[in-house]
Amino acid sequence: MKTKREDNNDEDEVHEFPDAKRQKKFDDSSLPPAFLASENALHTLASYDDDDDDYEKEEKMKEASGLRGKDEEGEDDDDDDEDDNDPHQEFNQVKRSRMVEVRRDCPYLDTVNRQVLDFDFEKFCSVSLSNLNVYACLVCGKYYQGRGQKSHAYTHSLEAGHHVYINLRTEKVYCLPDGYEINDPSLDDIRHVLNPRFTREQVEQLDKNKQWSRALDGSDYLPGMVGLNNIKETDFVNVTIQSLMRVTPLRNFFLIPENYRHCKSPLVHRFGELTRKIWHARNFKGQVSPHEFLQAVMKASKKRFRIGAQSDPVEFMSWLLNTLHGDLRTSKKNGSIIYDCFQGELEVVKEIPNKGFFEKKENGDFQNKVITADEHADVILETYRMPFLMLGLDLPPPPLFQDVMEKNIIPQVPLFNILKKFDGELVTEVVRPRIARMRYRVTRLPQYLILHMRRFTKNNFFIEKNPTLVNFPVKNLELKDYIPLPAPKENEKLRSKYDLIANIVHDGKPGEGFYRVFVQRKSEELWYEMQDLHVSETLPQMVALSETYMQIYEQQQQ
Repeated sequence: MKTKREDNNDEDEVHEFPDAKRQKKFDDSSLPPAFLASENALHTLASYDDDDDDYEKEEKMKEASGLRGKDEEGEDDDDDDEDDNDPHQEFNQVKRSRMVEVRRDCPYLDTVNRQVLDFDFEKFCSVSLSNLNVYACLVCGKYYQGRGQKSHAYTHSLEAGHHVYINLRTEKVYCLPDGYEINDPSLDDIRHVLNPRFTREQVEQLDKNKQWSRALDGSDYLPGMVGLNNIKETDFVNVTIQSLMRVTPLRNFFLIPENYRHCKSPLVHRFGELTRKIWHARNFKGQVSPHEFLQAVMKASKKRFRIGAQSDPVEFMSWLLNTLHGDLRTSKKNGSIIYDCFQGELEVVKEIPNKGFFEKKENGDFQNKVITADEHADVILETYRMPFLMLGLDLPPPPLFQDVMEKNIIPQVPLFNILKKFDGELVTEVVRPRIARMRYRVTRLPQYLILHMRRFTKNNFFIEKNPTLVNFPVKNLELKDYIPLPAPKENEKLRSKYDLIANIVHDGKPGEGFYRVFVQRKSEELWYEMQDLHVSETLPQMVALSETYMQIYEQQQQ
C-alpha cells in the first residue's frame, strides 16, 4: 500500500514530466519476470492458469472495470491509475501474470521419450475425459487437461516426476510445475508428427519421391504406403482410405488445410488429418491408426458405420464421397473436389408397362424427364440423364452343379462383357420401385472411374457370394471399343483410356471374410498389397488373379 506522501510525489513527477508515467509502465512491462516477482509479491514468475481460463478472467476484469471495447493505450493515459482501489491496476496485474517465461535450456529435455508418443487417438484427458486444453506428457505419452496448479497435468508432474508437456492445440511446450515455456528446435519433430505440414511444392513432388523413411524402431516405410490399424473389424474403412489415397487431385486437396478451412465438418478435417499422416515422411511409426477419423464417421453416419461391425466398402465409399461433397460444396455452385474427380453422367432409357403409369405421373415423380407416352401403347419410354459417382456391374450367375471332381467350377468373365450393360442397347430388368426395363449409356466419363462388381446378393435368409472371377487389364483399358461414347467438343480430345490404380478384393465367406487392396505407387509404378498393417510388394499379374470387388481407374491425360 502506498502512503499519501508517495502518491503526492508521483503526482509531482507526472506534472513535471508528462511522459514519465507512460515510460515507467513501459519499463515495468519490459522487465524480466524474475525481477517483477521480487518487486511485487502479487506478480508470480509464471502463470499456471490455462489459456482459456486466463481469457475468461481477463474478460471478467474488463466487465468489472467497464473497459470492454476500450483501447488499451487510453488506459495508460488515465491519471488515476496509481490509485489502490482503481480496477485498472487489478486488470493490469492479471494481464502481466499471464506472461510466461520462455527458456531454451530446460534440464528435462532428455526425459522426452518419442517411442511412447502417439497422436493418432482422440485428444481427451485420460482423467477427466475432457477435450478442452489437453496437454500430452512427452515422457509417458498420456493426455492430461490444463497446466494450472489444480489441473491434472500439474498433479501428474508432481506425482510421476514428468516435467515436459505439449499443448495439443497450440503446439507450445511447457515445463511443469515450473511453468515456463520451452523453445527448443529439437522438439520440432514432435510438432511435425502432431500436425504434419506440407507446402505446395512438396505436394507436387510426392509422386516423384522414391525415398524410403525410417521409423524410430528402425523399420523402413514408404510415405503414402503405410499400414492402417484395424481397430475392430474396420478393414472395410482401411481399404477405402488406401484406395482414395491414390487419387492424386483428392489427395493434394486434403494435404493443404487452407483448401477446406471454411468447412466446419469434423469429418472433412479428420479425413484431411489422416491424409497428411499417411503421406508424412517424418512419422515416428510405420503405421497410422484411423481412430479419430472413425469416431467422426460414427458420428456423421449416426452409427451406420461403426467400430466392431463389419460393413460393405462399396456402401461406405458411396456414403463417404456423398457426405464429403455435401460438406465441401459452396452455396454458389454445386461443385466440389469430389465431383471434379468422380462424377460422370448416364443417359437412362426406362420402359414402363402402361398399366398404372398415369396415376403415378400425377404425383410428380417424373420432373425434367422426356416421356414418350401413348394411352393405347403397351410401353411408356422415359429418357433422362443422371450423374453417377460409381458404376455397378452385374456378374453372371455361377453354375449350380459340381463337376467330376465334386467341386464347383469357378467361372471367369472378361470385364468388357459386363461393361456392355452401359452400351445403351443391353436391357436390364428391374423390379423395384416397380417393374421396368432399363438401358444405360455413358454420356460423360469422369477423370477417375469407380467400378464395383455386385458379388453379394441378399435374400430373406442369408447372403450369397458370387465367386466369378473378372479378367481385367491393369493398364490401357480402352472404353470406346466396348461402349459408345459421345463425340468430344471442338479442340478437345476423346480421353477413353484408363489405368488401374486401386483394386479392392474380398476373401472368404460372405459376412465372415476380410478385405484387402492392391494399390499402385506412381513414382516407381510398382504394385503393393495392403491388408490393415501388412504392406508388401506384389507383381502386377497377381492383381488380376483375385475376386475383385471394387476398382478405381485413372484416365490417361495424353
